[in-house]
Amino acid sequence: MLDNRTTIKWRMLCQRKYTSTFTSTISGILTFIIALQPLIARGDMLPDPGNEPNPDSTGVKKKKKKKKDPDPHFKIGGALRYNLFIKDYEGKMTQNDYQMTFDTWRINVTGSYDDIDLVFEYRFYPTFNTNFIKKGYFGYHFSKSSSIQLGVTQVPFGNLTYTSHSWWFQIPYYFGLEDNWDMGLKYIYQKNKWSVMLAYLVQPEPSGPANGKASYGIGGSGRYSYDIIPVTGQSNEERHTIDARVAYTIDHGNLGNSTIGISGLVGGIHNIHNHKTGTRSAFSIHLNGNYGRFNLKTEYVYYNYDAYNDQGQKTPYVYMGAYGSSYKVASQANTYVIGLSYGLPVNLGPISKLTFYNDYGYVAKTHKNYHDTQFNVLGFMVTAGDVYTYFDIASGKNHPWLTRNFGTGLGPGLADAPWNTRFNINIGFYF
Repeated sequence: MLDNRTTIKWRMLCQRKYTSTFTSTISGILTFIIALQPLIARGDMLPDPGNEPNPDSTGVKKKKKKKKDPDPHFKIGGALRYNLFIKDYEGKMTQNDYQMTFDTWRINVTGSYDDIDLVFEYRFYPTFNTNFIKKGYFGYHFSKSSSIQLGVTQVPFGNLTYTSHSWWFQIPYYFGLEDNWDMGLKYIYQKNKWSVMLAYLVQPEPSGPANGKASYGIGGSGRYSYDIIPVTGQSNEERHTIDARVAYTIDHGNLGNSTIGISGLVGGIHNIHNHKTGTRSAFSIHLNGNYGRFNLKTEYVYYNYDAYNDQGQKTPYVYMGAYGSSYKVASQANTYVIGLSYGLPVNLGPISKLTFYNDYGYVAKTHKNYHDTQFNVLGFMVTAGDVYTYFDIASGKNHPWLTRNFGTGLGPGLADAPWNTRFNINIGFYF
């Protein structure tokens, strides 16, 4: 995203020792896969092209009843993406403000054996010199309506899988409350019009290398999801979070359907320097509506990251990291997001669909000397077989990715912050 998903999806690789170990590991995995070649199921994987509108607004796919099968099945896929962009930040443009960059490449593996599932995704971001796991869990189905996931699983919070339509995500992603993946156990119940999810998440997902240096464990910034990470002066990390999400789908007949829900989480922010523990909490009311060719996503999100610095004092901001770097985030805010898309089927050679959208987000920080953040993305997505291309005009005020001073904006911000704009084309092949 952003240089990763805008080249946000942007920073990192590894030292020679790590590269050698990683190469050996991949070699072993490939040898194992080749040995299992007769068992590998052929056919395309369902691509995950960023934030394409998802008709399953609950974020949980209904599973067909499976016949007992003694043999395991595997699917292997991935994606390759590039960015082409033009930036206009703080009213200045240089030659480096328009270029084409390598966004990401990734490997996906899904497997099943009877009622047991395996889901795994690993991503590489050469532009940011990093690579990391996005998801990786074992699943078990008790029945058609209930299951569990153990491992790196998606946090059940807000609209799922995304609350956005563009390649950029919505503003909650940038403070860890959209498409976040953490390590723990999640229970899923879906029957008729109800969807209930409960999770106990021990810690954030394991991190990968950042800027060519190892950053493994809980606290590294080499990660996909934004999490609180330890830095000098604030040695904080997320621990022991409980999440709950309940959603109900209302059928409007020929008009479509609306899925409304509430989500909440509470957990600890542990300072590994002084061993004080603060509290991390968040609450959301959300709606995902499908009305003919229109899709509407809207959310209200309140969060409070009540943390201590290394001197044992409460702090008005925390540090959150992803893609190999970190930045300040206000410790408390109310957030409002809304997005609307329109899908138009077409028959233009390989192009089968055009999806037009606009997503807007506003972060109202509660600290009196902090300045609010705004974010808007206007664009469309072109679907052509397994190739998905996003054309986005992203504009932000006090947005950490849309500025020459990367990382500023979600903390104190600037009173006179300008609107900065980036035109971005992301083209990806998903297989």
